[in-house]
Amino acid sequence: MTFETITYEVSKNILTITLNRPDKLNAFNATMLRELIEAFDAADKDDEIRAIIVTGAGRAFCAGADLSSGADTFDRDAKRGPVKRLPDGRADYSDANARDGGGQVTLRIFKCLKPVIAAVNGPAVGIGVTMQLAMDIRIASEDARFGFVFSQRGIVPEAASSWFLPRIVGIAQALEWCFTGRVFPAQEALAGGLVSKVVAPDQLLATARALAREIATKTAPVSVALIRQMMWRLSAADDPMEAHKVDSRGIYARGRSGDVKEGVMAFLEKRPAHFKDKVSSDMPDYFPWWDEREYE
Repeated sequence: MTFETITYEVSKNILTITLNRPDKLNAFNATMLRELIEAFDAADKDDEIRAIIVTGAGRAFCAGADLSSGADTFDRDAKRGPVKRLPDGRADYSDANARDGGGQVTLRIFKCLKPVIAAVNGPAVGIGVTMQLAMDIRIASEDARFGFVFSQRGIVPEAASSWFLPRIVGIAQALEWCFTGRVFPAQEALAGGLVSKVVAPDQLLATARALAREIATKTAPVSVALIRQMMWRLSAADDPMEAHKVDSRGIYARGRSGDVKEGVMAFLEKRPAHFKDKVSSDMPDYFPWWDEREYE
């Protein structure tokens, strides 16, 4: 696939998406927004892709929003055209022009059926860090820097980060980073739980690929897709009974599948398993369970 602001490369069942505006430190713009959504759409439809790595070209992961518009950078009326108004003159926040672009990306990643690994090679601030929050595992280079800089720009956290960040690092750490808006090093990100590992710059992609290969070669794709959605969506459930309901559906449906029979026999016979069920065609009938209309 050919894109303007990202590259899309598949090798050995692993998709690597590279933010590719190195001359702009991979700053996020409307084209990158659209292309990232298109890339995740394509990845979900491709059964050959078992895991996704997201990284940046050059010395940055993503320096945040492209600020080339100056003072109007975050002015939706100026950038996209006036947002619709209600009869009393207030903004109609249901207007598509009022939607946060970064949030559209993170919501698409949230819905992804493949595991997503961020390989953070350099500075990642603003949307450069909040887009990572919907990814599953974050590995940082020693050169990486992070910053939830919104308070220093006069705006607020975006990309649904007020939902994601406290779930990942806890409310106190999330508030400290967002209140101060300061940029902090990879080791602080590790200590705060934002990333799971910090490695030498020349080991970053190798480390991410080794993890992606382990997922791609040893696991059942449908199981991984279900696990991803179970963990993310049930993290917000108000009672463990909600998890029990989904667990029960999953154990029942998958317990009767060819994948499970293969997984058990491969273990007993001490050989690699060969899972055949596909995400594109073999998701269980209770999926997506969060759409209650399926059960009315």
